[in-house]
Amino acid sequence: MAKWKLVLMPVLAKLGFWGVGAWALLDSSTIPVPMDAILAVYVWNDKSHFWIYCLLAAAGSAVGGLLPYGLGRAGGELFLLKRVNRKRYERIRARFERQEFLAMMIPSMLPPPTPWKACVFAAGVFEMRVVPFMLSVFCGRMVRWLVLSLLVLKLGPGAVGLIEHHGPALLAIVGGLAVIGFAWWWLRKRRAGKLIG
Repeated sequence: MAKWKLVLMPVLAKLGFWGVGAWALLDSSTIPVPMDAILAVYVWNDKSHFWIYCLLAAAGSAVGGLLPYGLGRAGGELFLLKRVNRKRYERIRARFERQEFLAMMIPSMLPPPTPWKACVFAAGVFEMRVVPFMLSVFCGRMVRWLVLSLLVLKLGPGAVGLIEHHGPALLAIVGGLAVIGFAWWWLRKRRAGKLIG
């Protein structure tokens, strides 16, 4: 894997915006890469376009996640039942059915060592629809990498270490604010629709 990374790094670095999307796709689908560190380098070297790097990394991650998702959908139930008992399996399924969007978005916001691919695999096993799956991954990754990018712009590339040590707390706060903001926007839009109707 280290050899592959040495070969791929210079090639993907030359791709600019598309390179970060390709790294994210690779990370989410097959080969784990230090995505936070890679994104930090891209952002630090091209500060004015940080949001484009976040956008393409989030999109690449959503597309790359389709591989473990597809494996889960294709017959992961038996695989999962061999590793967890039926009671725990049903509890996980119930959580996904109640809040499938948040059940996928929250792990997508969290940095390693969050078992993200296991959550993606479970989303496939529990037959989460493809569009909500991709949207939840995209939103979670976008929040994560926007927070990282803003910290990199403020503190430099060393912000990656800050995310590694305090990432879950920072992202939980930002994610909570994002969810509250979305709920407020949705309720406001719904009320406006009732007033017009």
